[in-house]
Amino acid sequence: MHRLRWILTTAVLCGTSSFAATPAAPGVGIDLHGIDHAVRPGDNFFRYANGDWLKTATIPTDRSSIGSFVTVFEKSEKDTAELIHHAGANHPAAGSNARKIADYYAAWMDTAAIEKHGLAPLQPELAQIDAIATRGDLARVLGSRLRADVDPINATHFHTEHLFGLFVTQGLEDPSHHVAYLLQGGIAMPSRDYYLSTDPHMAAFRAKYLDYVAALLKQAGVADSDAKAKAIVALEMKIAKAQESLLDSQNVHKANNLWRMGDFATKAPGLDWTAYFKAAGLDAQQQIDVWQPLAITGLAALVASEPLQDWKDLLLFHSIDHSANLLPKAFADLHFDFYRHTLQGTPQQQPRWKLAVAATSADLGDAVGQIYVKQYFPASARAAVEQLVQNLIAAFGQRIDDLAWMTPATREKAKAKLTTLKVGVGYPAKWRDYASLQIRPDDALGNHLRAEKFEYDHQRAKLGQPVDRGEWWMTPQTVNAVNLPLQNALNFPAAILQPPFFNPKSDPAANYGAIGAIIGHEISHSFDNTGAEFDAQGKLENWWTPADLTHFKAATTRLAKQFDQYEALPGLHVSGEQTLGEDIADISGLTIAYLAYHKSLDGKPAPVIDGLSGDQRFFLAFGQAWRAKMRDDALRQRLATDVHAPPQFRAQTVRNLDQWYPAFKVKPGEKLYLAPKDRVKIW
Repeated sequence: MHRLRWILTTAVLCGTSSFAATPAAPGVGIDLHGIDHAVRPGDNFFRYANGDWLKTATIPTDRSSIGSFVTVFEKSEKDTAELIHHAGANHPAAGSNARKIADYYAAWMDTAAIEKHGLAPLQPELAQIDAIATRGDLARVLGSRLRADVDPINATHFHTEHLFGLFVTQGLEDPSHHVAYLLQGGIAMPSRDYYLSTDPHMAAFRAKYLDYVAALLKQAGVADSDAKAKAIVALEMKIAKAQESLLDSQNVHKANNLWRMGDFATKAPGLDWTAYFKAAGLDAQQQIDVWQPLAITGLAALVASEPLQDWKDLLLFHSIDHSANLLPKAFADLHFDFYRHTLQGTPQQQPRWKLAVAATSADLGDAVGQIYVKQYFPASARAAVEQLVQNLIAAFGQRIDDLAWMTPATREKAKAKLTTLKVGVGYPAKWRDYASLQIRPDDALGNHLRAEKFEYDHQRAKLGQPVDRGEWWMTPQTVNAVNLPLQNALNFPAAILQPPFFNPKSDPAANYGAIGAIIGHEISHSFDNTGAEFDAQGKLENWWTPADLTHFKAATTRLAKQFDQYEALPGLHVSGEQTLGEDIADISGLTIAYLAYHKSLDGKPAPVIDGLSGDQRFFLAFGQAWRAKMRDDALRQRLATDVHAPPQFRAQTVRNLDQWYPAFKVKPGEKLYLAPKDRVKIW
């Protein structure tokens, strides 16, 4: 999120791609053939661990990157595809989850029907836009288009075409009640930087975006498409200027703004909020948390100041753009050419079956997830990971006990938070009920639009209901993991719990260095620069003594400066402040994974395998977990929109651990060498 991260993720996929990993030695869990022994570990650990793989790895034409996370993603994609393909094999009953899965997928694959329907599935929405005659009408249409942001990677930076986004979870200061959070939106490119940056690449993207908007309108038969495109992009530029920055959106204290419903008219004049909230079904709420107040005020002012026709044209374009993948091929091709080819450098569209699998898995997430875990995540795997989690939590507790700088008062609060941490492994305890969601085998776009509305209604229905601290925000088939500071909880979906990250048959050093560091990363998020703001109940509360907080902030400032030095593209550096929370979690997660690994040895020396010590295998597993190769434009997008540093720099985290230096005989003068006093230690 590029966002305030009260929802935090361990690993954002760097795109997805077809890639067969080089086999690891049996039982080791390390790709021995991927190591480049010509590179000194102390100069570039990422290239040492992955250099020979990098020399031969090729990004497929339909992908923006390849790497370890992609390897796992594609395994999960293949497994999920097989389940979806077989969902309708036994003629499941109408209304069943299996029938909905089969029909949703079939509709996506029925390109002949999509071509035949043309823009017809969008006509009710387009007619509603066309009928706007007053600012009140505009407010009602905008309110009817409010949708839920349920992506934990993007939770506070709703960068879709809808002017605002809704997020529902417990309150920042009252964890016992759900709160509706209103988020900024209104632009179609990935972030405000694409509109406002003076970087020549961004300027070139803006020019091509204008061409895309005009082409999409022309394809839809809109008259004066060139002139309308200029007005649309000009309005989006104003919207981008009104939005708050990524860094401001990450500041949880700036997000703590409970407005009573009557406050909106005075604090954000220009939009008929009464009409807006009634159309959005939120008029019964007493108050709403405004995450980016300056943006909400600025966007509301634009509703009043900009020509009504410009807003109608913007909404028309956004409706078509939002649905382009499920419109006739000419629309989908234009959409791919701009968003994937131009913005990410991907030469070729993916096979349609992959797009259909992803869409089915997203809109019917728990329905697909239920059959996924039944087939691919046995109870034994869940038990093994749960034990690994407990080992890492115990190691983190030991770290808290051993921190010389932490005062007893802060230590007591930290231990309480760790003790109450709720960990979900594999899948949720309660599955979503899709009985009320209508899915038809001949209505691909209608299915998706109804699924979006179904999700919005589900999130909105939580308001006024008891808080479920066990709520999951990822599906089991998702290759990722998440920390939820407000719930003081972690989710580890089943799909990430497989090789190369986790294999119960692998050497423990590899498991602890890969999935162990990822699990440790998520545990550590409860204590990073955002997680540390929340207490054991998930309440926004300062539980630090002043001295401890000063020490913590000094250490994190040093870490931010360390990442500022990394140059991702010529002249384009990582923003250490933007990626700080993830970088804290990487260091802390790796630290506790190392401690847990050594505790698992039970005092016995680690065996030497293939000439590698236990510590070498542990650190290599971590370095190879971040294996990736990415197209330049995709990397540029990541730097502009993501709170995660590029993978090659996350692998260099090892330079902050004292134990890495003797393991690889790293000496002063080597590029990654840090003097002991300069190594950042947080938890």
